[in-house]
Amino acid sequence: MPSPVPLLLAACLALPLAAHADVYMKVEPDGSVTLTDEPRRGFERIVASPGPASGGLSPIGGTGMPAAANAADTGSLPYAPLVAAAAAEHDLPEALLHAVIRTESNYDPGAVSPKGAVGLMQLMPDTAREMGVADARDPADNIRGGARYLKLLLERFGNDVGMAVAAYNAGPGAVARSGGTPPFAETRRYVPRVIEHFERLGGRRGGRVS
Repeated sequence: MPSPVPLLLAACLALPLAAHADVYMKVEPDGSVTLTDEPRRGFERIVASPGPASGGLSPIGGTGMPAAANAADTGSLPYAPLVAAAAAEHDLPEALLHAVIRTESNYDPGAVSPKGAVGLMQLMPDTAREMGVADARDPADNIRGGARYLKLLLERFGNDVGMAVAAYNAGPGAVARSGGTPPFAETRRYVPRVIEHFERLGGRRGGRVS
């Protein structure tokens, strides 16, 4: 029996562009397919919502803000005061921290990955301890520790956002060995998602932060 995935994908793409929302898909072990318009762990995005040229909205953290949002708009996002404080403390763009949080946990402070990463910025226990995080489930503590770690990675990789983000996902050793994004499927999906959210929030194109 042919796989239903190509047929479902074709059906999604056949919808009028104006009706598109982000569509996420997961193929279950029994071969069945689950579709949703909400980002969930283990789901792959197969249809993207229309960009600013078509007048569409792209929900960031559930706020429905325009895809062409600028950096000032981060104040309307979840945990904005905590992100702003951590960004100021570690001299980071607020947009970058929001992009990592959105990709890692979709703003769920109780998120726990199968590998044991915890909280908004999905800190592994060893990383949390190294960054001085007492309670990785506490939003303020988690964001502060994640920001500190991200700053260290940016400094290590010459403020290259792509490499720092890849290291956040796969580890700095893997990035150093590969000289860029490691050849891991998860990391190769992860980095563009973070960069996309970062740029939507006004982050600088070109792959570096000052």
